[in-house]
Amino acid sequence: MDVSLLVCTTCRAGQPVLDGQPVAGARLHAALDGVAPPPGVRIIPVECLSACNSGSAIALSGPGRWSYVYGRMEIADVPEILQGAAAYAASADGIVPWRDRVAIFRKRSIARIPPIG
Repeated sequence: MDVSLLVCTTCRAGQPVLDGQPVAGARLHAALDGVAPPPGVRIIPVECLSACNSGSAIALSGPGRWSYVYGRMEIADVPEILQGAAAYAASADGIVPWRDRVAIFRKRSIARIPPIG
C-alpha cells in the first residue's frame, strides 16, 4: 500500500521571505527529495497544509490509514522524518504504537485524522 509523505513547500516557519530564496518548507522538501524514501513511501510537495503557525509542516497519509499532520520540522529532522515515515508505512492502519514513534512525531503532532470509509 502506498503511503504519502506530504511536505508543505510554502511554509515560512516564521522566517522572513528573502527575495529569490526558497522558504523553509521548500528547503525541507528539497532535503527530503534528495534522499531515498523508505519502501512504499512517496514524497509529495504540496502548496499548503494550513499549519502556518506550526511550519514547516508535513503530513502522512495512505488509503485506509489514519493520517497525521506534524509541524516545526527542520532540515536536521530529515533522518527522523524518514524513520517515522517507514514505521507508518509498516503499520497496517497508520497507527504506530506511542513508544515506537520517533520523538519528533510524539512531540510535534498537530492533528490526527481518521481514515475515510
